[in-house]
Amino acid sequence: MAEKVHFSQLGLVNTREMFKKAVAGGYAIPAYNFNNLEQLQAIVTACAESRSPVIVQVSKGARDYANATMLRYMAMGAVQMAKEMGNPIPICLHLDHGDSFELCKNCIDNGFSSVMIDGSHLPYEENVKLTRQVVEYAHQYDVSVEGELGVLAGIEDEVSAAHSTYTKPEEVEDFVKKTGVDSLAISIGTSHGAYKFKLKPGESVPPLRFDILKECEKRIPGFPIVLHGASSVVQEYVTLINQYGGKMDGAVGVPEEQLRQAAKSAVCKINIDSDGRLVVTAKVREYLAQNPGEFDPRKYLGAARKELVKLLKEKNAAVLGSAGKA
Repeated sequence: MAEKVHFSQLGLVNTREMFKKAVAGGYAIPAYNFNNLEQLQAIVTACAESRSPVIVQVSKGARDYANATMLRYMAMGAVQMAKEMGNPIPICLHLDHGDSFELCKNCIDNGFSSVMIDGSHLPYEENVKLTRQVVEYAHQYDVSVEGELGVLAGIEDEVSAAHSTYTKPEEVEDFVKKTGVDSLAISIGTSHGAYKFKLKPGESVPPLRFDILKECEKRIPGFPIVLHGASSVVQEYVTLINQYGGKMDGAVGVPEEQLRQAAKSAVCKINIDSDGRLVVTAKVREYLAQNPGEFDPRKYLGAARKELVKLLKEKNAAVLGSAGKA
């Protein structure tokens, strides 16, 4: 059993100050998921070079994959790496979609500076009760907590929902008051995974429900709102995957201009996972197809890492508006 560690010992920060600045400044903090070393290196490099604060986040499955103890030192290394680049930036380590009090507690005890407890699939009162329990434990250690109201469709690791349920604006005020959460994920039409919308030929992506977002903002003014499932599923990489033997027909995401609009409002954290996966997969496939004799993982993962840095810098500057805000 690993000894308890507080996030401040790892050089991490919680989300409170980040969100306050983002709400006031009309931009969103990038929350990038990672599953391996190369993705984390790319996230830190891109955010340090573009002077953007960042939330590096892992799902329960990614944490199991990385190993909890290894992850602790990877986070510590990420902070040190940014410093040594000459660009120390605020870095938060966040649990994405925690599904139980025990998991959230374990992450807090292992140095996470922020956790999400997702009780959105539960009846309302049970969601309130579970979220409150996590908040009470987390706040003893100054760890910030994200809750969720409304259910996103799609699949991402253990998170699966056949249908989405939009957030009911009339519940947000009560939920925030009763739970004490620091931020709230809402459902306004985004979804998990690379297949966010099923489009018929000639159809375009339906717009996000900005009316719901506006109503939520009105009821909890200035309160940090989070968008999940907000990858744009960049078509250049889908095409590349398919060109080199992949099969990802009809994968579409949220248009970047809609995300930029959301980032200018009370949405101060935007979660992006699928885009990172697509870039890595596209560049690995391309590299191996073009260099069939290559078997050094540094070569093909290095190519993927370089491309991911490029994409994330573009997101920070043009979509989230977080570049230069560290």
